[in-house]
Amino acid sequence: MKRSMEIIQYVLIGAIIVFIILKMKPASGVRQLTTADLKKELNDKNKQFIDVRTPMEFKGNHIKQFKNLPLATLHTETGKLSKEKEVVVICQSGMRSNAAVKKLKKLGFTKVANVKGGMNAW
Repeated sequence: MKRSMEIIQYVLIGAIIVFIILKMKPASGVRQLTTADLKKELNDKNKQFIDVRTPMEFKGNHIKQFKNLPLATLHTETGKLSKEKEVVVICQSGMRSNAAVKKLKKLGFTKVANVKGGMNAW
């Protein structure tokens, strides 16, 4: 009985590790931009720049070209975005923006980019 409980614990720990790795893994079909890449693209009118941080984080510090669409409300705000233009997404560290680009891909956006390291790297 004790041995089977240990096996169950190991299986659960393994499942949790796999889940965390999958959540952190960059979305497929998504460009991963460095902040140096971003600086070169900021004036491109064929791109949409969204910051998925909270309004308070955005108010504290943001990049002028970015519009604030918090991750929590992104699913209801996608009507403000064009599926014809690339969507470049940033957050504080790259985690929320990675989740946002995955969500955008599921919603039918084909041209999406994530800024690696987010504002921390900026």
